[in-house]
Amino acid sequence: MTGISEKVVLVTGASSGIGEATVRELAAAGAQLFIGARRGERLEALAAELGDAAAWRALDVTDPEDFDAFANAAEARFGRIDVLVNNAGVMPLSPLAALKRDEWKRMIDVNIHGVLNGIAAVLPRFVAQKQGHVVNVASIGAHLVLPTAAVYCGTKYAVWAITEGLRQEHDEIRSTVISPGVTATELGDDITDPQVAAALKDWRKKSLTPDAIARAIRFALEQPEGVDINEVIVRPTAANM
Repeated sequence: MTGISEKVVLVTGASSGIGEATVRELAAAGAQLFIGARRGERLEALAAELGDAAAWRALDVTDPEDFDAFANAAEARFGRIDVLVNNAGVMPLSPLAALKRDEWKRMIDVNIHGVLNGIAAVLPRFVAQKQGHVVNVASIGAHLVLPTAAVYCGTKYAVWAITEGLRQEHDEIRSTVISPGVTATELGDDITDPQVAAALKDWRKKSLTPDAIARAIRFALEQPEGVDINEVIVRPTAANM
């Protein structure tokens, strides 16, 4: 198996943004994709466009049993799993004083538990086959904290730490964390604070497009066995965050 060609790659959050761009990028490189997200109609359309190289299943990453079923379905369809791209995430930013506890819980459930559920679904397989690659999409928020983003950044710090722990515990498994800077996606569309939503729109005046992150993921996956790209930070040119 050379590079990505014929590898079976699971991608979460695949219905839009970075996830969709990653699916398209890896399909172009010859990978076989099993894609998941909550919006099944978008997944169905994307898989139909890509043909035999892609299959899909609706996925709630916060549900451990659903993630296990997702991985089982991928293995049943393609015969194995080589890569997991944990991309699903949410970012309903708000000041801590707003006490949006439901939004805090949702970020923790999706951004942290979702990553852990994905790892748990594939790790026994990777250990048994003595190879595999987990790519976790974090954020520049894993490296800095901004007002209104304390909880979000906390979840992305956690993603960074989990990825590093996986790397140290398993010599036979490659672990990569991708930390995008400001990227034009649907992430943050669920912000309920009007001032914060306006600020995000202003921050995104200079943004990456999702395909830039997809190419970084492809770069990490294309390395030969024995080479582990542990982290890639991708920012817009001259951006300070």
